[in-house]
Amino acid sequence: MLDKCVRDQWSIDDLDWSVPPPVMTRDKEEMIVQAFLDMAGIERLAGALFEVQREKTTDPTLMKIFSTFVADEKRHAAVAARLAAHYDVHHYRTYTESDALTKFRPHFLALVRNTSPEIANAYITSGELILDVALLRSLDDYVADDMSHQAMHLINRDESRHIAIDFHMTEHYCSDAHLAEIAKRPRKPIRETLRMTRVLATMMWHAKPFLEQVFLAPMDRTDPSGRRVHEAFKRIQLVLRKPTVARTPFSRFMIKMQELYNRPVIGKLIGPLLLRALGAEDRAARILFTPEELARTQQMTFDELAEDALAVKYS
Repeated sequence: MLDKCVRDQWSIDDLDWSVPPPVMTRDKEEMIVQAFLDMAGIERLAGALFEVQREKTTDPTLMKIFSTFVADEKRHAAVAARLAAHYDVHHYRTYTESDALTKFRPHFLALVRNTSPEIANAYITSGELILDVALLRSLDDYVADDMSHQAMHLINRDESRHIAIDFHMTEHYCSDAHLAEIAKRPRKPIRETLRMTRVLATMMWHAKPFLEQVFLAPMDRTDPSGRRVHEAFKRIQLVLRKPTVARTPFSRFMIKMQELYNRPVIGKLIGPLLLRALGAEDRAARILFTPEELARTQQMTFDELAEDALAVKYS
């Protein structure tokens, strides 16, 4: 993987920026420019998250891999910002990053920096699946332009490596060896536990509007069928229920919240509170997989789960 990460580096100047933008309606142009501007912000956030993972790992090979991921995300952010400028033909308005993304960023970074690495990795993996399987492909299809296709081809290639490592880290953090190591750690003081609970709760409070404004609203426009976002959310749910993953305390909590939300009476009474606890909205909280899909993925390795997610991206 490290060899692949080094070999497949590329430059923003490798793209042919002379391709003229297509003729668009005002509404479409404004939507696309805003989506790419927000994508730049998402990619910068992803780079900061991988930097935290690089700092926390003790494995020298993973350190180098995460360093290349940081470089990838900085490049993706620069490409997204340039794409926003490329499609901003008529300068209809001044564009700024979506408010929900700006508010979400510091709380998400605080969580990743201060919480346990297994919880941080769970959120990073979920975000990468939504970004890679759903948002980027849907946006590229909607733009339907060679300039976007060039950039997204290379970005998607990078993101495929990221997802492969996300699943590798998921497997590591729920392994017997890692759980045994956690069991040996001294119990945290109550004050520290309460502080981290507050950090997690604050992040989840901001996660729902971020998900709706930055991910779901653009995908409602670019993929009205909802197929890609459905597939991304479904794979997050299936990974969470992988037997070794489901036994961890955080996974047990998330699965329990989702099960409560899907109970008719409880879901109706306290559904909004449960959505906030999940940091999700209805489409993400509904049970999306069939018993057959659950049984199939239970038998798959983590590498196979990663390949399955990547296959959906290109379907």
